[in-house]
Amino acid sequence: MGRGRFFLDRLTEDADLTAQPLPGQPIVEIAGDRRVLIENHFGVKEYGTQRITVKVKYGCVCICGEHLELMRMTREQLVICGRIDCVTVQRRA
Repeated sequence: MGRGRFFLDRLTEDADLTAQPLPGQPIVEIAGDRRVLIENHFGVKEYGTQRITVKVKYGCVCICGEHLELMRMTREQLVICGRIDCVTVQRRA
């Protein structure tokens, strides 16, 4: 782990800021089993009706399900709708 990242993690823990994301960190909101909102993304890596993978600062967020569709995408956020079965985070090694 990089020294800067370690410092930010310690600062967050010591200040009890765990509920608030640090600036630039991705935010993933899941609304039931029908919608996922991702903020601070770096684009779509994989797109299909059963799997959508989105690049984020520390790796990828993978959404699996059925009838998945990218409903809206801006520079800051994207919205994926469909029947959501699973949302996973894949960190870079």
